[in-house]
Amino acid sequence: MLAALALLAGLGLIACDAGRDDRAIVLAVVQAPANLDPRLATDATSERVNRLLYARLVELDEAGRPAPGIARWQRLSPRHYRFELSAERKRFTDDQPLTAQDVAATYRSILDDGIASPHRATLALIERIEVLDARRIAFHLSRADPLFPAYLSVGIVPARLIAAGHPLQRSPVGSGPFRVRDWPRPGRLVLERRSDQQRVTLVRVKDPNVRVMKLLRGEVDLLQNDLPPELVGLLRQRDAVRVIEAPGVNFSYLGFNLADPVTGDLRVRRAIAHAIDRRAILRWLFNDQGRLAEALLPPEHWAGAIDLQPYAHDPRQARQLLREAGFAAEQPLRLSYKTSSDPFRLRLASVLQAQLAEVGIDLAIQSYDWGTFFGDIKAGRFQLYGLTWVGVRLPDIFRYAFHSASLPPNGANRGRYLNPLADRLIEAARREGELADQVQHYRQLQALLHVELPYVPLWYEDQIAVMRADLAGYRLASDGNYDGLLSVERLAERRAP
Repeated sequence: MLAALALLAGLGLIACDAGRDDRAIVLAVVQAPANLDPRLATDATSERVNRLLYARLVELDEAGRPAPGIARWQRLSPRHYRFELSAERKRFTDDQPLTAQDVAATYRSILDDGIASPHRATLALIERIEVLDARRIAFHLSRADPLFPAYLSVGIVPARLIAAGHPLQRSPVGSGPFRVRDWPRPGRLVLERRSDQQRVTLVRVKDPNVRVMKLLRGEVDLLQNDLPPELVGLLRQRDAVRVIEAPGVNFSYLGFNLADPVTGDLRVRRAIAHAIDRRAILRWLFNDQGRLAEALLPPEHWAGAIDLQPYAHDPRQARQLLREAGFAAEQPLRLSYKTSSDPFRLRLASVLQAQLAEVGIDLAIQSYDWGTFFGDIKAGRFQLYGLTWVGVRLPDIFRYAFHSASLPPNGANRGRYLNPLADRLIEAARREGELADQVQHYRQLQALLHVELPYVPLWYEDQIAVMRADLAGYRLASDGNYDGLLSVERLAERRAP
């Protein structure tokens, strides 16, 4: 594959893409954005683009704590918050000012059952929104939650356009650092940086080999993630491009269907945890582009668990656990593993298959296109699957993914994990009045999950970007967002390849 790629890339260097706009910086992505209304978007690319198009009341710092965005706040009582908008905030792209009325309209619409916002459940504790004047707004809550400001990270949209039923998902109007310049087709989106009119074009290129070839040919300027490690290694050797990387926080795991009589057996889940050699996979498959994970939140997060002991790679212990569960050479354990059809994910599945075979587990791999695969996971049609939580910054993920009240469609407890103690710890954390008091509950919960293994934790993959050598100023975010586009620039005028 590498030899063919090098040959094709070499051939491609003799010709330019006559159709490209040399003024634009081109970012190739695997999935194109689908919905540019921040109240409704659920896919990762849309949410990352919406961060560029819309301003937010609150941001999150590197440890996941709420920090001022376009507003500062006061907690007047445990259930009463007052926010004041910054005087320096940008106007909407139709040149109208962003006011407290727009903030109120945005969050009232999210709470409206009629638009089916994915943020509604998190924000359902808002009892009343009160506009005090053009810059000040108050939120009255039905219950205390010291993490409430962190929930206000949805992009603000204009009240007048909400009232008019404007199709923001296709025609966004925000007050963020970028505007939409053109969206000629689903796989091509042209943004313009409002500070200097620098254009950034997102183009959908699903195949990683093609993305790399386009980068080497000069048709594309920037790639971020979704590259097999061997291609990253190849690109490190090319003078025309630069590779940068940073530690990531996106959590990869194996998920189980606990309603299944086999994967619902804790001995089986522990056997799998001991059978997998995570360090070897990171070393040889990922080329050390990642770090081991023991919990969904990384240890540097304010609510992260810092003292969980990893499951050692111990095939002997795995075989013993399987015998206790009633499996042996004459009666092997057969499991179905679902994954996407991405070539790298298939190679990972093959490695897992080989490691599990060493302890007597016969793993059948079932791969599907992303839509079919994720549809099966959401519907609970699996025994075992591999996925990654992307962009998780708040500990309310534990309610969403593990509380017994969060079985689909009311949440993402897709493995049917039902544990009264886990529910009590989640509820106890919510009742605490200060973030510092929530930590003990979240750490106890993560310790419980580490013992019971509704997920086998795998790793946090590194963030990796590859760019043409004439680009500078791009900074990687630990969660993979596109905020580096705020500062990226071309050092010199583009030369024809």
